[in-house]
Amino acid sequence: MRTISLLSLALALSLSSPLQAQTAAITATDKGLRIDFDGTLFTEYLVKGTQRPCFYPVIGASGAEVTRPYPLAAGSKDDHPHHSSIWFAHGGINGLDFWSNGADKGRIENTGFSDVKAEGASASFSATSKWVKPNGDVALTDARHFVVTALPDDARQFDIEITLTASSGDVTFDDTKEGTMAIRVAPTMALKGGHGHILTGEGIKDAKAWGTQANWVSYYGPDPKGQAISFTMMDGPGNLRHPTWWHVRDYGLFAANPFGQHDFEKDKEHKTKGNHLLAKGSSLTQHYRILLQKGEPDVAKIKAAYDSFAGGK
Repeated sequence: MRTISLLSLALALSLSSPLQAQTAAITATDKGLRIDFDGTLFTEYLVKGTQRPCFYPVIGASGAEVTRPYPLAAGSKDDHPHHSSIWFAHGGINGLDFWSNGADKGRIENTGFSDVKAEGASASFSATSKWVKPNGDVALTDARHFVVTALPDDARQFDIEITLTASSGDVTFDDTKEGTMAIRVAPTMALKGGHGHILTGEGIKDAKAWGTQANWVSYYGPDPKGQAISFTMMDGPGNLRHPTWWHVRDYGLFAANPFGQHDFEKDKEHKTKGNHLLAKGSSLTQHYRILLQKGEPDVAKIKAAYDSFAGGK
């Protein structure tokens, strides 16, 4: 029988322990789906009590919430009540606003879940939604697939696929900066009013990042407990008008928007140049990856992670 010295065994355990996968669990709640890692809440996908589905809360390595609680919970900066943690929406669908809140705005309503499962360190599910006008008519529908994974060193990863379908008639995504795949970071991380920073894949920093195009953008800073963290959102290489424009604001909004071309390019004469038409029955699929990591963004590692994402891994 082969023997292993205690020293060798201890060394092997020390090398392997940081790479040990956490165990994911996903359970239904009265508001949606809850995702835990090793028995501790990471996030919930909420479909009730909000104008559109969203992930909230999102819990970082320190145990603090790393997206802004408002409007889903009290006790934080209360501007822009439509900024609901991590969400997908757009400010112009055939002239109707699905980005803002209010009875006169569009609503995105969950219509079902499927393929809900946890395997190893990943929890995944599919969801369907309808985009409902104030009069009750359906403007379009979507099918979503999410994979949420625990990575080494307390990192977390969201892989997001959203297929938008013009199921009720032609759909025009209007040219507006108000959209689309979005995060509102914790107030402590904001560039304005917090201690955060912004970095794009093109090396553009802070407030200058707004309206620029890049494969990815990181928003980083201290969480409410002082732990340095970063959110990095990646735009899929097959997405519409990749690399996308970034609606990333100094107060903590962080959004990938392929439709707001005239706003981002400050082209006041061509206010519809970013419009995108989906003819009745046609679809558009968008892919995104969101990484939540401790510390400031490591550009070399993010580029490697982006290459992996772009390669379908």
